[in-house]
Amino acid sequence: MWGPAVSTLSRASKEVVRPVQLPERIKGLQAIATNLSWSWDADARALFRRIDNTLWYLTRHNPISLLQRTPVERLAVCAEDPEFLAHYDRVLAGLERLSSNAGTWFGTAYGDLAAGPIAYFCAEFGLHNSVPIYSGGLGILAGDHCKSASDLGVPLVGVGLFYTRGYFDQRLRIDGWQEDADETFDPATTPLAPVRGPAGELYLTTVQASGRTVHVGAWKATVGRIPVYLLDTDLEENDPADRQVLRQLYAGGPELRLRQEWILGVGGVRVLRTLGIQPAGWHANEGHAAFMFLERLRELTRQGVSLNEAVRRVRATSLFTTHTPVPAGHDVFSHEQVERCAGRLWEEMGVRRSDLLALGRNPAAAERTFHMTAAAIRLSGRVNGVAARHGEETRRIWGDLWPRREPSRLPIVHVTNGVHLGTWMAQPLKDFLDRSLGAGWSRMADDQQPWDRVLSLDSAALWEVHLRLKAFLLNFIREEARDRWAAYWREPAHVVGAGTLLSSGALTIGFARRFATYKRADLIFRDRDRLRRLLVNRRQPVQIIFAGKAHPADEPGKKILQEIHAFTRDPSFEGRIAFLEDYEMHLAHRLVQGVDLWLNLPRPPLEACGTSGMKAGLNAVPQLSTADGWWAEAYNGMNGWLIPPAPAGVDPDAFDAEQFYRLLETEVVPLFYDRGERRVPVAWVERMKQALRVTGERFTANRMVREYARGCYLPWLRGEPFNDDPPVA
Repeated sequence: MWGPAVSTLSRASKEVVRPVQLPERIKGLQAIATNLSWSWDADARALFRRIDNTLWYLTRHNPISLLQRTPVERLAVCAEDPEFLAHYDRVLAGLERLSSNAGTWFGTAYGDLAAGPIAYFCAEFGLHNSVPIYSGGLGILAGDHCKSASDLGVPLVGVGLFYTRGYFDQRLRIDGWQEDADETFDPATTPLAPVRGPAGELYLTTVQASGRTVHVGAWKATVGRIPVYLLDTDLEENDPADRQVLRQLYAGGPELRLRQEWILGVGGVRVLRTLGIQPAGWHANEGHAAFMFLERLRELTRQGVSLNEAVRRVRATSLFTTHTPVPAGHDVFSHEQVERCAGRLWEEMGVRRSDLLALGRNPAAAERTFHMTAAAIRLSGRVNGVAARHGEETRRIWGDLWPRREPSRLPIVHVTNGVHLGTWMAQPLKDFLDRSLGAGWSRMADDQQPWDRVLSLDSAALWEVHLRLKAFLLNFIREEARDRWAAYWREPAHVVGAGTLLSSGALTIGFARRFATYKRADLIFRDRDRLRRLLVNRRQPVQIIFAGKAHPADEPGKKILQEIHAFTRDPSFEGRIAFLEDYEMHLAHRLVQGVDLWLNLPRPPLEACGTSGMKAGLNAVPQLSTADGWWAEAYNGMNGWLIPPAPAGVDPDAFDAEQFYRLLETEVVPLFYDRGERRVPVAWVERMKQALRVTGERFTANRMVREYARGCYLPWLRGEPFNDDPPVA
């Protein structure tokens, strides 16, 4: 039988969802398709393409949908094809090797450590576009973290939430206003499997929330060696209101958000306990997971441990990673809201109400509020930002928690984010590096040596690979526009604005971010005439592709999006500005792999990291950005372009816009169109090589996970003593 037997959408009838009968000889395709390691294993992906290359494209690289839609006759042919079977056996053997961490970095160096795993909590996980329970950078980072932990053999277990309607589908009206529709997906087409309790029940634990008992189940995603448990409350045992709590990511007001985070933190700890998983350490990826610390306090105080001692013990094995300096990114709830959701928790713990709620006190915020980030900092012995600049800003923001300390001396460090090479580097580029550097280069990718050799790559050959990826992107854009035109677009301007007039020869800039005001997607339109002259130059044309969603509650962000969308249908720009609807992982792959230049214009110091530029860099795409996030430490003068900080007293928006125009006019555009022999822009390709070298050497998720392992995970696994440096209560 294929796929999970029961889906959230059909629990009432307990019906079997779309069974697929696989021939006995290739039954292992089920195991291959339901372990997400195929998503970064080129050999596994090639196996699925071999079944039906067109269907693989049409299903957006979803092997479960592929097998569900493949005729049984075709599967029977595959089961008797010697070449297919040899390929299948090879992939299946590779999957079986994931049952241990033998031969991995961690297994080789620290295989004798039996404690673990590390519990990694996050409100969203971006694992693959077929599991649309992520909104953007935070979720993608969590997914990349799990994938690299698998590659390295680091013992980790992920805990998140299963949103039955995902984030939201973005649809733009003819006037460019974003409409937010429910994401629609069937769990039977995902690699998720329901986790059952000891007696076969769908719930694993219960949580008291808003005066009711809420039953909590879980779906398991297997990410290479790493299990990720996604909590679910859409169960028959629950009140109708509780069944809808996890309907959508970041939906509703603060009361709903509070209940979601309560389920994540409290329910997540209890689900792990039910499954017999005893973590050696606990990593909260952003403040949404802070109630995980509170539940562990409850466990200890119920055993008779004093609150102060319980806090010390929780801090000893807790890590908190904060991802934003923007106030709107930090959840704050009133004491009354917390009490309505959690009940009189302090009575169960045997502590005073004021002492418990003080854990979430932020001296810089309103009285009688519970600040999730402040609570996470107080209850974590280790705290980090996600880039060097962000670490500095985090110490400045949270200095009030250590009122007698200089910000530079606060115990808050940084671990710069990274991106998963296997997920984000385009396969044609990997193949080219195999040919140029040797097939074993990827096994040495964590060392400096292969990245230094990138600088000696054949420029013409690298440029040819890039042109192929650019062609893939433009073809994808046209096919997406064709599908939307057939399905629901009714105005020709929609088709033009979606990029159908883009040219393969023009310098193509990509800008794909969440549409928040501080990311300044509209900055380049500050001088429209100057921008127009750049774009419509017949000898050296430039075109810009935008993509991204505004948060459903972010009206200013939606207005910026609408303004940019209007430019896509302005005839004076000649179709050289495009906006691509419904930005998600599948589209993100095409963009970071196919544009010529990545653009990032955050208002410093509000960008914590900005990993989209890293994904572009891994595909030899240079970046132009302000000196914020990762770019402040990555820019070396040769791997892209930097907009310097605005002088004191100067309007930063005006200054940065002027620098953007100047760089394009005097450096970027001339360099791109400076063609040598065989029409290759040799100097531009040198920047491409530098972008690839710097990103590959210093900004992969493998480097990031190693830093977390050495700094926190290994001390926990070894049971090493912890030198506490707590903030003031």
